[in-house]
Amino acid sequence: MAPLRVGIVGIGNISGIYLKNLSLYRSTTVVAVADLERERAEAAAKEHNVPNVLSPDELIESPEVDLVLNLTIPAAHGPVALQAVKAGKHVYNEKPLSVTLEQAQELIWTAKTNGVLVGCAPDTFLGAGIQTCREVIDRGDIGKPVAGQAFMLSRGPEPWHPSPDFFFKPGGGPMLDMGPYYLTALVNLLGPIKRTTGISAASFETRIVGSGPRKGDMITVETPTHVSGVIEFQQGTVCEITTSFDVHFGYLPPITIYGSDGTLRVGDPNQFGDAVEIRTPGDSDWKPVKLERPFSQNSRGIGVLDMAHAIQSGRAHRASGDLACHVLETMLSFTKSSVEGRHQMIATPVERPAALSADEFKDDVPVGAV
Repeated sequence: MAPLRVGIVGIGNISGIYLKNLSLYRSTTVVAVADLERERAEAAAKEHNVPNVLSPDELIESPEVDLVLNLTIPAAHGPVALQAVKAGKHVYNEKPLSVTLEQAQELIWTAKTNGVLVGCAPDTFLGAGIQTCREVIDRGDIGKPVAGQAFMLSRGPEPWHPSPDFFFKPGGGPMLDMGPYYLTALVNLLGPIKRTTGISAASFETRIVGSGPRKGDMITVETPTHVSGVIEFQQGTVCEITTSFDVHFGYLPPITIYGSDGTLRVGDPNQFGDAVEIRTPGDSDWKPVKLERPFSQNSRGIGVLDMAHAIQSGRAHRASGDLACHVLETMLSFTKSSVEGRHQMIATPVERPAALSADEFKDDVPVGAV
């Protein structure tokens, strides 16, 4: 099939790995880049041999672009993606899908009306680690999943990020920044979410930029920086989740699933091939689970590759807008629950994504690239 022609809007920290991988995958090719700072787009185009440097509007309207890869800041995810689907383009957003549920729902509805697809990061759940965990659970190795825990505990990005302001503004915070990795992995492993409850807080009123030309600048915190919640999945599993930018040293594992017949350590859902361990009642210690799935390296862009195949075949794609919208509603529900003091029912529909077969893209990715 002809490669899916991708145009990238937003050249920031994450764009390099997308440019690299989408040039490796045989079913995708990057044909244009755009950024509000044209010099950054020009530098990226030169480094990665991209033929066209355009303005964001020119790229979205270009007849040479099939899919817009939206790597802008979170506040622009919704508006830029909506502009793209209105122009008849498929779109794949960096996470989160949008900063409001209303924007996300309008985007999904408009895309379906216009006959185009919406995808969204993260696609790490398609990597070797999480897909191995999916196989372990589906095979019944830990029995029925009855409970789970997920933790992302850090002091925040301001010590290392040169422009961390958006992390502490509406649409930022640890849940919307890192929650997509954890919740997307959990929905992939356990299925759709039924309801939640939560408590959120902002422990510090200001943050100080710790690196780069703005070192020493003060940021006013305008969003919760510590969010804890409890999740009930439709099939009955109950999970706890905490994401924080207020903790210096976290000590808890990223994700653990407790089953009726054993426990599964899932590993870091922000990685494609983190270690997986299992322990059942007959074991004297934890046992490593061998990762025999592909995509154990940094394979960001595999969600776009999956979309390329879905567009060609007419099947559903996995890192979908519906999944991202379900995750977004869940993330927002924790603070809403904290404010309202009651459970939140999750209304956005989604189906558990199909498992990724071990050889699904074997003819599409160069040997050694996964």
